[in-house]
Amino acid sequence: MSNDSLKTIAKNKKAYHDYFIIESIEAGIELKGSEVKSIRNGRVNLKDSWCSIVKGEIFVNGMHISVYEQGATWCKDPLRVRKLLMHKKEIMKLYGQQQQQGYSIIPLSLYFKGSNIKVQIGLCKGKKLYDKRDDMAKKSAQRTIERALKNDY
Repeated sequence: MSNDSLKTIAKNKKAYHDYFIIESIEAGIELKGSEVKSIRNGRVNLKDSWCSIVKGEIFVNGMHISVYEQGATWCKDPLRVRKLLMHKKEIMKLYGQQQQQGYSIIPLSLYFKGSNIKVQIGLCKGKKLYDKRDDMAKKSAQRTIERALKNDY
């Protein structure tokens, strides 16, 4: 598929700040009807979400999808645990790396791929405080350089 068919809905900027992203993988997500409409309106938050593997299945926890006001009232829980759709082999690979090396599995972004909603999950390693400070210093220096170049023209 071309990049024209990818439309980002939400990004987890906190994950890029708090973790080193070792590997990223695309997964489908199991949603109810009104959740899809709420996501189409951009009413989703990935900030404090994480993934867990239970009995060979992978789930996303803490993803907040707001209740769709015009929809049915039976789907009340915006923080419910949602199943991710991946091949068993991929899940077992992630599980092995998570157990052996102490990595975390974090949702990085939510996007449309054609008409389907996909989640990009990352195998992540936590940053220490000095790593976060170093990243902020690099970003600040880069912004300063860009401003200086922009003012020269």
